[in-house]
Amino acid sequence: MRIIFMGSAELACPCLDRLLANPADQVVGVVTQPDRPKGRSLQVAPCAVRAHVAERGIPVFTPENVNAPDSVTALRALAPDLIVVVAYGQFLKAEILNLPPLGCINVHASLLPKYRGAAPIQWAVANGETETGVTTMFVNARMDAGDIIDQRVESIRTDDTAGSLHDRLAHCGADLLARTIEALRQGSIRRRPQDEAGATFAPRIKKTDGRMDWNLPATQLHNRVRGFNPWPGCFCELPPAGVIKVLKTRVEPGRNKAAGAVLEAADEGPLIQSGQDALRLLEVQPEGRKVMSGAAFLRGHPLAAGSAH
Repeated sequence: MRIIFMGSAELACPCLDRLLANPADQVVGVVTQPDRPKGRSLQVAPCAVRAHVAERGIPVFTPENVNAPDSVTALRALAPDLIVVVAYGQFLKAEILNLPPLGCINVHASLLPKYRGAAPIQWAVANGETETGVTTMFVNARMDAGDIIDQRVESIRTDDTAGSLHDRLAHCGADLLARTIEALRQGSIRRRPQDEAGATFAPRIKKTDGRMDWNLPATQLHNRVRGFNPWPGCFCELPPAGVIKVLKTRVEPGRNKAAGAVLEAADEGPLIQSGQDALRLLEVQPEGRKVMSGAAFLRGHPLAAGSAH
């Protein structure tokens, strides 16, 4: 089977590896995002997929607009039987969707129709879900709304961050993709429309989403710390220490104090009152410093009575 693979993010790499390892299939081209400025230095660098396939001898395409006529012409020349899309980052229009005779299939990191959109892993953890998974589906003109082919469930552990869950789902997705392609090869694919009434959305995360609002319940803040780790990270201002990134927390009983009040500045880390219960900061990163335990932070940053912001 001749396959064009479209993907950009690290989530896509195990799926691509699985396709490359199958001698029954041939990846005739990889389509990914153009190189972009990254990091504080804003040096131009390739995305995860392009870096992953460097020097493998596979034709790589990096169109700014994959639906542009010259891009469609280049893809048509590859004569694909199937297009596989995993965390690519561009919408596909009809000319591309209709190009391969077996269609375009997508691997999405949620149990659709829940968590359609750009950040399903982060929002599933941030919202306190206990279960998620991966879905293969046929791509259509609407975002993550195509007919479902297959799904695999994965539990969200109490100590999961978006980062740890991402790594498990990336490999679950590769397994599910292999199963889906084999079913496609055997002609045993089953497809079912998504239940629109059950659709929820996972919008792209912004840095500002990481600001901690101490009026929220501690459990919700704790889940957001997990869900926004490693990026963008949750943060707050803790006078006199300044802005700190919060990487690990624990929910504890609160007191009759205003939200944001520093209840304790001892033991394992600062304890801060929230809208309901309190949050112990177990692992933090002060601005311009390395990650440290909450206890180590307090040894170098004695906190006066006050409030976090």
